[in-house]
Amino acid sequence: MVSDFQGDPNSVKTLATSGLDVYAHNVETVERLQKYVRDNRASYWQSIGTLEHAKKVKPELYTKTSIMLGLGETDEEVIQTMKDLRSVDVDVVTFGQYLRPTENHLSVVEYVTPEKFEHFKKVGEELGFKYVASGPLVRSSYKAGEFYLTHMINKERKEGKEKKEDE
Repeated sequence: MVSDFQGDPNSVKTLATSGLDVYAHNVETVERLQKYVRDNRASYWQSIGTLEHAKKVKPELYTKTSIMLGLGETDEEVIQTMKDLRSVDVDVVTFGQYLRPTENHLSVVEYVTPEKFEHFKKVGEELGFKYVASGPLVRSSYKAGEFYLTHMINKERKEGKEKKEDE
C-alpha cells in the first residue's frame, strides 16, 4: 500500500519501476465523499492519476485499490467509481464495510447488505476487473485477493518463460 506521493509522477514512476508486482493505492471512497473521508492533501482524481501513471510507466504492473462502503455513497456513485478506475486500467478492487474506529471518526451511515456487496462484485467483474473482493469484512489487504494476485503473477511469469523458450 502506497501513498499518492501528492501527485508527484516521478515518485510514482520510481516506485512502479522498482520491481513491484502490485501497485496498491486506495481511492477510499466515491468522489463526492472524498473531502469528508480523506486528508485534504489527497483527492479522488489525484489517486486515480497515481494508479494511471503507475500502469502507464509499467503496463504489466498490477494496480489495486480499495473502497470503503457505508459512508453515505449511492450505488450509482460506486459504479461510477468503478468505471473511473477501469478507465485507467486498474486491475483489482476491493470493497469493505466502513467501521468507525473511534468516536472521533466519521459515523457509519449504512451497514451494507451482503446482497449489495455481491452486486458490486458482479458489476466489477462485468466491467473487466481481473479480481473483485467484496464483503463486509473485506479490507484493502484482503488475503484472498493477495493469493489470487500471487497466482496470476506466477502464472503469467511461467507463460512468459515458456513463450521465450519456444521462440
